[in-house]
Formats: sequence, C-alpha cells, structure tokens
Amino acid sequence: MNSGDTAFMLIAMAMVMLMTPAIALFYGGMVRVKNVLNTIMQCIVVMGLVSTQWILGGYSLSFGPDLGHLVGNLDWSLFTGVGLAANETYAATIPHALFALFQMMFAIITVGIISGSFVERIKFWPFFLFALIWTTIVYDPVAHWVWGDGGWLKDKGILDFAGGTVIHILSGVSGLVVALVVGKRAGYGRMPMIPHNLPLIIMGMAFLWFGWFGFNGGSALAANGIAAHAMVTTQTAAGIGLLTWIGLETWATGKPTTLGAASGAVSGLVAITPGAGFIPVWSSLIIGAVGGVVCFFAVTQLKNKLRYDDSLDAFGIHGIGGIWGAIATGLFASKEINPAGADGLFFGNIEQLWIQILGVLACLVFAVVVTYIVIKLMTLCMRVRADEGEQIVGMDTMEHGERGYAYMDSLGALSFSNPLTEGCKHKL
Repeated sequence: MNSGDTAFMLIAMAMVMLMTPAIALFYGGMVRVKNVLNTIMQCIVVMGLVSTQWILGGYSLSFGPDLGHLVGNLDWSLFTGVGLAANETYAATIPHALFALFQMMFAIITVGIISGSFVERIKFWPFFLFALIWTTIVYDPVAHWVWGDGGWLKDKGILDFAGGTVIHILSGVSGLVVALVVGKRAGYGRMPMIPHNLPLIIMGMAFLWFGWFGFNGGSALAANGIAAHAMVTTQTAAGIGLLTWIGLETWATGKPTTLGAASGAVSGLVAITPGAGFIPVWSSLIIGAVGGVVCFFAVTQLKNKLRYDDSLDAFGIHGIGGIWGAIATGLFASKEINPAGADGLFFGNIEQLWIQILGVLACLVFAVVVTYIVIKLMTLCMRVRADEGEQIVGMDTMEHGERGYAYMDSLGALSFSNPLTEGCKHKL
C-alpha cells in the first residue's frame, strides 16, 4: 500500500465523478430551452442508478473472478471482499475499494454519454430502465473482456488505457442504435434545433477537459511517470483537436464557432483515451488532429447524408472518435513509453493493430446486437418515445413539471419561458 498513490487516486476518482455533471452541462446547453432539465436529469440520475447497481453486482460482473472469459461472477456483490487491502491483480498500491470506486465513475459516465444520441424525445422512466439493463448486460461484460482478470480481449493483449472501447465505442454505438429504433425528433429537418445556451456548453467542456486528467492520468492507478505522461498526451490531443475542428469549420463556412471549439476539444480527448499511457507524445498530435477531422466530418457530413437523428452527436464524436483512438493505439503504442503495454505497427508489431481492430469489431457488434434487442423489447412493452405533442410542449414540463429558466416581466412578476412560443409554430 502506498499513501501517495492512494491520495492521487482519491483525487483522480473525484475528478472523474465531476465529468458526469460536466457532460450534463455540455449536453444541457446543446438542447432547446424546453428540454434542458430533462437532458441534465438523464445524466444526473445515472449517478445514483449506476452507483447502486455497481455496489449490488455491477463491479463483480466487471472485475470479479472470471466466468468463461466473458464476465465476472457475483462473489464481490455488495462489495463482499472489496475492502481496504489492495488487490494485487488490479492495483497493488491502493485499497481495493478505491479501485472499485474509480471504476464506478467510468461506468456512470458511459451511460451519461449514451443519452446524447436520443435526448428531446425519450421518456424519463423508460430511459431509467434502459440505463439499468444496458449497464448490466452490455457495459459490465465488455469491461470484463477488456480489463477484467481473465477477460478474453485482455488475454489477447488489447490495449485500452482509459476506455476507448469500453466507454466511447460502447456509448456512441449504443446511443445511435437507440436513436434509430426510437425515431427522429418531431420536426427534425423541418425546424431549427439549435443549442440554446453556448456558455453552458463551454462550461461543461471546460469541466470535462479538467476531469479528463483524472480519467486518463488516473488510469495509471499510481502517482508515477505513466500518469504524468498520460496527462501530457491528453492535453496535447485535446488542444490539437480543438484547432483542427475550428480550422475545418473556417474552411467550410468561413467562421470558427464556440460550439466547434468545444466539439473539437472533446474529439481530441476521446481519441487519445485508449492510448494515452501507451503512445509517444509526438503521436498524440496526430491522434488528436485526425480525431478532429473524422469527428468533424461524421457530425457535419455523415449524419446529413445518412439522415439519422443523433441529437447531440454522441455517436459522431464518442463512437467515431473512440474507433479511431482504439485503432491508433495499435499504430503508435510503444513499449519504450510503457513496458506494460506493447509495440504497435509503427514500432514493428503489426499483430497489435489486428488485436485492436478485433476489439473494435467485437465491441461494435456486441453493442449493436444487444442494445437493439433491449430497446426493441422495451418499445414492445411500454411507451418509450414521447409523442409529438409532448415533444412540442417540452420534456421538462411533461416529464418533470419544471422549467429551466424563470424571468421577471416588466411589472416585476415572476414568469416562465413558454416552450410553445420558442420558435415553434405547431399547435397541440
């Protein structure tokens, strides 16, 4: 046990926890004013839901003693045996309970990311149920595949430093599947659906960027050189991703936007996540820049051509960025940086690239198939999608009986924004 490592991981865990409220702000600013609270609520509620699920059995399914290289057993349910002593297999210098808590924060934010694909049209309690089922039968098994002792992808040698496959690919792809099954928002393609609060988006992005140092740096599981290296590559990729996006935006439209800057930074952060502690610093410039390019075109071109309604571009940024980052790790990983990793293609080991591609494909197929089955069965058993009238009024009012903003009228009386007059000419 090492007190320095423990202190560092306590801070990293808290930083990752902050990322879920941060993405709530980021997403909340991107929706229309009548849906801001519902969007934030979907992110916030998973903090309670997944925390409880993780204690009851989610952690054990993800990291518990192996069953057939596919999932952990339930020996560690209710944190039985997960105490103050270190677990030599996962983190030899910090309490086992702290490692489990750190991983809990990863599970929480993954479900929060998913919501960005289908906000403004899904009812709250069906989302709650979906989040619980999805975490248990999609996230937990794949976390075991990649990170759990005995997981089949881990045994094959996949490199995923902080969650490119487990977090970003799973969340982005699964979110898109739900969006396709549930259908487009009412009025999509016929009426403007622009962000209502850009300062809120920038605030959310800033907290995400800050938290990402705990996300990637903390994945070293010790206060050491690998943690510092991961923070350097994280900062570099985020910065170049931001610059790449606004450069492309200026080339395409003539003007860089604050939304583009925020999106570019997040694209770089997503792309560097799987390789942050494995790749040289110089390669983080390439990974971040290419991440900005592929995510930019996924958001501005691919979505328009294929005409799917990925509300806040969770697939375009997290799904596409995660795929690129996982493959890029197979190109640029170097054992000179991290002896616990492997060399990638550019350091003489083409096999690592094939392992990374296998991991990407396995996560993609599993996420698509299982998520489709879950959401399809749910639509057959309950009303998941808000109807057109509910969407016109707004999810804040219809699902929560609240509104995000109140204003003082000219007489000093308190009044509220009216979603029926917010750029919408439809009537109930």
